[in-house]
Amino acid sequence: MNNITTGKQGEKLAVEYLTKQGYKIIETNRRFSRYCEIDIIAKDKDTYIFCEVKTRRTMICGSPLEAITKSKYQNIKKGIFLYIQENPNCKKYRIDAISILLEPKLDINHLKNI
Repeated sequence: MNNITTGKQGEKLAVEYLTKQGYKIIETNRRFSRYCEIDIIAKDKDTYIFCEVKTRRTMICGSPLEAITKSKYQNIKKGIFLYIQENPNCKKYRIDAISILLEPKLDINHLKNI
């Protein structure tokens, strides 16, 4: 299993998780530029949720959340501002991170309002 396959599997699991939590999925893999893609855009009541999903098969290379660097976070914020310009009804929003560890057992960690 390569990194792209692992990432896609993690994003699918994250969508399933958010749906079970009552979130409405608006878009997935929304690309704003070469450097900016938002994995999941969802809605929870009147709040838009912009989710970054990080998946690892094991902890050998560290926690999935360690892969959200300062520059990655800045690129996500740029994407959000572009999304808001296109969607003026998006008044309330937050950035969430979802960490998915596949082995030895599935572990999903949802951090809200990072």
